[in-house]
Formats: sequence, structure tokens, C-alpha cells
Amino acid sequence: MGSMRNPVGPLPSSIYWRRRAVAAMVIALLAALVAWAVTSGGGGGTKDDAKPGDSDPAPSITPGPSGSGPAISQQPGGRDESDSGGSGDGAADAGSDGSDGDGGTGGDAGSGAGGSDGSAAGGTGTGGGGTTGEQVPAGSSLPNCAPSVLQLSLRTENSYGPDDKPAFRLTAKNTSGSACKADFGPKSAVLTITEAGGNDEQVWSSKDCPSGGAVFLKVPAGATIVHTVEWDRKKSAPQCATPPPGKAAPGTYLLEAKAPGEPLQRASFVLAKD
Repeated sequence: MGSMRNPVGPLPSSIYWRRRAVAAMVIALLAALVAWAVTSGGGGGTKDDAKPGDSDPAPSITPGPSGSGPAISQQPGGRDESDSGGSGDGAADAGSDGSDGDGGTGGDAGSGAGGSDGSAAGGTGTGGGGTTGEQVPAGSSLPNCAPSVLQLSLRTENSYGPDDKPAFRLTAKNTSGSACKADFGPKSAVLTITEAGGNDEQVWSSKDCPSGGAVFLKVPAGATIVHTVEWDRKKSAPQCATPPPGKAAPGTYLLEAKAPGEPLQRASFVLAKD
């Protein structure tokens, strides 16, 4: 500013010093503007102008300890298939192929299919939540099941194809609070097949010529077991007499099951044509 000169001539002293004062004020104002710009925006834009200048930064969140157990991989409400209490309803609803549907898998532990001599294959099965019947000796310490504590039912498929082997399921539920044993042998739990029609001719019976004796099965308290009998479609005759030749013809048949002290159980099925 010391070099400012008037081309016409030297300025008066008062004007000269007034100009120097104005110039100094301009320089001071520019310096203040620069300082304000640095303090308000020089922090890289990280300062929140809405906060008080003296507010402390928010503390960082420290993650908590990670869980030590495995993650849940199954949906809740899953059903429990290993329940051993069982009501036995699943066994009664099963088909003739030996499976229980909801209750489990019917056993085929018998000695084989029923033949023309009237013998029948027996087996234990699981039903009503996994209760399994097991064969026990006739002299077992288990008491015999009283008819009043057993609930028997008979199941079979509605129809069997030409190559199918009919299977009949005798289901027993123990309604008492203690285990017992029941005889499912061909002479005790008697199955009889007759041809539907005017004559109701008997075609086969498990007691006609049985090859085995008693078959005692344990029936746990409150549980259900299933005894499966398969039929090879051959006919039988009482007292092991020679049965009629051939096998049962296609048609409708009636099935009956009778055990000592128990009501007669009935069902029907069809042997389909080729």
C-alpha cells in the first residue's frame, strides 16, 4: 500500500491514511473469512453442525459374546416318532403291506405265509407310537390278558390284484395299566374266509390244519400290537383233510376273526380279476 501514488501529485496526508486504514480492514476481513471457513468445514465434513460443538462422540457398540451352542436346524413342533407310550390308533389304520402309516412298521416275523393246511404266518408289529409286541414263552411269568382289557380290531385292504398276497392284521390294544400276554396262534385267534354269495362257502380257516401251536405275544400296558397273517389263496379243509384243488377265484370274500372272550371281528375284500 506504500506504493500507492497519485499520478497527478502527492495526496493529502488525511486521504492517504484513510486509504491505508480501509485496506487494512479489507485484509483483516479476508483473514477472518478464511479462518471461519477452516474451522467450520476443515474437518473433512465429519462434524455434525446440528450438535453442540462440545458434545462427545457416541461410544462404539461392543459385540456381545457369541453363542456356544449349535444353531436350530429344525422347525418347532416337530413330531416325536420315538414315543413309546403310543395309543395304538396308527396300527389299526395300517394297510396289509405290514406298514402302520403313522404308528410304525408292521412286522413280518412269522414263519411264512398261510398254506393249504390252514397254518398262517404270524408276526408282531409296531403301532401307536412305536410299541412293539414280542413273542414270549407260554410259561412266561406275564399274566394272560383278560378279555376285558383287550380291544381287538381286524384290518385288510379292500382289493388285491392277481399277484398280491392278501394280508390280514389283527390288532390288540391293552387298556390296562400292566403288561400281559395274549395267544395269537392259529387255534386261538382264528381267521376264517368265506366266499360271499348265497352259499357263503368256507374257503380257508387258520384252524383247519395248523402247523404250529400257541403264539403268545406280549402286550405292554396301554400299548397296541399287530399280528399279521398272510394268505397264499390256497383253500383248506377241516382236520387236515385234502383241500379242494386250485386257488381262490376272483370275487368278493368275507373275513372273520374270533378270539376267546372277544367279539367277532369282520371285514371284506375283493380278489380282482386278471
